Amino acid sequence: MTAFDVLILGSGLAGQSLALRLADKLKIALVTKRSLEDSASAWAQGGIAAVLDPTDNTEAHVADTHTAGAGLCSDQATRFVVENGPRAIRWLIDQGVPFTPDSNSPIGYHLTREGGHGARRVIHVADATGAAVQATLTERVRRHPNIQIFEQHIAVDLITGDKIGRPGEGCLGAYVLDIEKDEVRTFAARHTVLATGGAGKVYLYTTNPDTATGDGVAMAWRAGCRVANMEFIQFHPTCLYHPQAKSFLISEAVRGEGGLLRRPDGSRFMPEHDPREELAPRDVVARAIDFEMKKHGLDCVFLDISHKPADFLQEHFPNILARCAELGIDITRQPIPVVPAAHYSCGGIVTDLHARTDVAGLYAIGETACTGLHGANRLASNSLLECLAFSESAAAHILAHPRAQATALPQWDESRVTDSDESIVISHNWDELRRFMWDYVGIVRTNKRLQRAQHRIRLLAREIDEFYSHFRVSNDLIELRNLVVTADLIVRCALQRQESRGLHFSRDYPQTLPKARDTVLRPPRRRKSTC
Repeated sequence: MTAFDVLILGSGLAGQSLALRLADKLKIALVTKRSLEDSASAWAQGGIAAVLDPTDNTEAHVADTHTAGAGLCSDQATRFVVENGPRAIRWLIDQGVPFTPDSNSPIGYHLTREGGHGARRVIHVADATGAAVQATLTERVRRHPNIQIFEQHIAVDLITGDKIGRPGEGCLGAYVLDIEKDEVRTFAARHTVLATGGAGKVYLYTTNPDTATGDGVAMAWRAGCRVANMEFIQFHPTCLYHPQAKSFLISEAVRGEGGLLRRPDGSRFMPEHDPREELAPRDVVARAIDFEMKKHGLDCVFLDISHKPADFLQEHFPNILARCAELGIDITRQPIPVVPAAHYSCGGIVTDLHARTDVAGLYAIGETACTGLHGANRLASNSLLECLAFSESAAAHILAHPRAQATALPQWDESRVTDSDESIVISHNWDELRRFMWDYVGIVRTNKRLQRAQHRIRLLAREIDEFYSHFRVSNDLIELRNLVVTADLIVRCALQRQESRGLHFSRDYPQTLPKARDTVLRPPRRRKSTC
């Protein structure tokens, strides 16, 4: 057993910023499935939304968030995040993040505007903000003596008092698979934090990295935590459509800086769908593209910013320009072929303003959490801001509420399992799950499609549970097990919502109900644990 003050599962912006805020006073374990640099945060292009310009104000940012969230955002959580935004950006600047400068800006940095925002309030590092932020923090994390990094490690499950016959003790740590050594290690911790990201890999097409397999949500659910609003899956409207361009998204900022969506014949279509045209929120744009593709039998639509000067595109979108050029697309002269793809999970583990879950000693931050900020649809560039705001509040709560270190924990038991000689079962089930989730639980839904998905999920779940019970765990098996749990929660939430709101659009229930309500799922036989 290895003991730490804080065990952080996940190494994106949420996990790394929390580690840095705690490490001067506590001993930290930072566990990541691949390398420290490999996370969805590093893929974020657009930037971080915050009220920085003196002509902007908190109420405007709050209002834009509520509008995008289709009436479901928690006003308390929204104000908490927005009000803490400027301080979060200052913290990143202090860490050394090289935001794009602008000598004409009153704050000295360039601010861009994205869909759903009524003002320029997105601070960025060209078109690779996430990569720049991640690189800056990673350098500091690797140097800190109190942060022990465990790369190529994946959590198998949380250890709770209820699971090991010690009810009331809350979360005590986690069992973690060392992928390279193929052995399960026991991590004990006073506090455990889920910062595992989203679940985009539950869908066939996604902008997410391969690590986005819903691990945090599934583990928290099995530990007894509520989850909420899992039906709200944000499909990014503009993922690059090219056989060699896996998961490469075209930033929201391209439309924010004047990019226009066109059919193959060059005609625009967004004015026919929404008065905000290309600057409408993502769910509106994604449904419009889906409608046009199905109506006209298109493989993709086109995002055109070729009317802007080449030097402007080089300055603002150097990475997009370079990646497209590698694939033979000159965005200074040609439109970019795009399709929608699963991008962000607005729901997740229910948490409070301190990032606490229903289980004592267990916190959740970042995309895996449902804080109430995003409601039925996340406003562009609010996600990285949420990571920063809640990593700060979680750190403050952890420091103010020390817990006793867990006594000896039971080791992982492999005495009744064997090595699998049928790993093909895992890859087949993974492929089947992602395909029927895309077909039946996508941008436009019906009860019949959801019920078909639910039936198939139950069959897969039984098969995977049997496999898990008889064979040694592997990275692929752990991820597939978590994906099936996450898919089930998405479908269950979608079936409960008998209306269309935000990212959830149902042909059976096209109207929006007068009162917005969260969809909250409670695990069976959940024991209440207080913090």
